[in-house]
Amino acid sequence: MGAVTYPNERVVEFIKRHMVPIQVLFDSQPLATNFNIQWTPTVITLDEEGKEHHRTIGFLSPEEFIPSLMLGVAKCHFDRERFSEAIAMIEETLKDYPKSDAAPEAVYMQGVALYKSTHSAEPLKEAYKRLQSEYPSSEWAKRAQPYRLL
Repeated sequence: MGAVTYPNERVVEFIKRHMVPIQVLFDSQPLATNFNIQWTPTVITLDEEGKEHHRTIGFLSPEEFIPSLMLGVAKCHFDRERFSEAIAMIEETLKDYPKSDAAPEAVYMQGVALYKSTHSAEPLKEAYKRLQSEYPSSEWAKRAQPYRLL
């Protein structure tokens, strides 16, 4: 990823705006053990307190890496109950990268974040419908199946 993805202008800009990047060798101790690094590249999205919220393993092109990072940022907000910030990042992800591998999970998370912020089941049903329509073979469409019963 060092030759293709990391130097990409859009990747650099996204990281500058949203993250504090730290690159650690896979065998650097104690971090490799503390974060269970088994393969490179491993990219972990942590919050300000060092809590992990998202992880990817293996090469990703810039077109897949950016939405993966966006999903990581959204998960940080979601896990800290900052639902409006999570929803905004998810909406940006889906607008800019609707064909990415991160998109189905983003749709799922959008439904859950909207549910948690409104206490209405309607966003869960809408997430299920969208996943069935746009990403029917994704694992997230399968995970959303119970929402069809709401």
